[in-house]
Amino acid sequence: MVNLVAAQRPLLHGLMKMAGVSPHTVEIEPGTVMNFWVPNETITKPKKGEEKQKPKPTKKPAKPVVVLVHGFAAEGIVTWQFQVGALTKKYSVYVPDLLFFGGSTTDKPGRSPEFQAECLAAGLRKLGVEKCILVGFSYGGMVGFKMAQLYPELVRALVVSGSILAMTCSVSETTMERLGFASSSELLLPNSVKGLKALLSVAVYKKLWFPDRLHKDYLEVMFTNRKERSELLEALVVDNEKDPTIPNFPQRIHLLWGENDELFKQELAQNMKEQLGDNTTFQGIKKAGHLVHLERPCVYNRCLKQFFASLHED
Repeated sequence: MVNLVAAQRPLLHGLMKMAGVSPHTVEIEPGTVMNFWVPNETITKPKKGEEKQKPKPTKKPAKPVVVLVHGFAAEGIVTWQFQVGALTKKYSVYVPDLLFFGGSTTDKPGRSPEFQAECLAAGLRKLGVEKCILVGFSYGGMVGFKMAQLYPELVRALVVSGSILAMTCSVSETTMERLGFASSSELLLPNSVKGLKALLSVAVYKKLWFPDRLHKDYLEVMFTNRKERSELLEALVVDNEKDPTIPNFPQRIHLLWGENDELFKQELAQNMKEQLGDNTTFQGIKKAGHLVHLERPCVYNRCLKQFFASLHED
């Protein structure tokens, strides 16, 4: 029987290529590879007689770079399918698949957001990116915060949606208890249609109906590498007693939130804004939950563009 979700992939890939990005695999180091969707204009096609060789990104991006970093339930272009085409006219858009998502893998033991940030930064540099605006959603936001902290010369500014600086034990336990789940793995790594429906009901503002067949197909395609992803979740939670002080970010940071986010409530974002200081702004989007970029893409894209434009005014 055909997997309906897998069957949509060629269509989505075709739409992404039409929007201006193509897939490319980068070897970060031996044993570690990351898949990126990169701007078409940075790719040099093989010359006549060299058709067997793969196209290579050999040109530096000509426009300001935007890097879109996905969350935990889907790979890059599935997460950002409504943002890529809206941004490629004015920006060079890069969409990575973090390790153990999409085609990205490693044989190294690292599982922390810091390790993801190190690999992502290395991959971007190999692609010729010298400075970027990073947009991170949920898990990708935590990786984004870490990357902005470690590589301030690379990350010019940061937009974060539905995420926090670090997942402490207390925040994790309080959040899971409030949502009625025993652990983050139970919520974010569902292994049944019932579990996936529970995750979606938490993630969206307006409840949508899909047939069970579609839920089964999504589980089969999007929730691979379960052992490694479970380890990513374990590495995500930090001991309260070892919780680091709030970094002094030199970048502009914009917190762009669904006002009805049940996973990371708006109050968390507003508290984080106060902790991060004057360089941080907050903007809420009405009638949207955790998946704000998918639920209200036109509004979300407009907010992104406004923030990007404000950077050019500085």
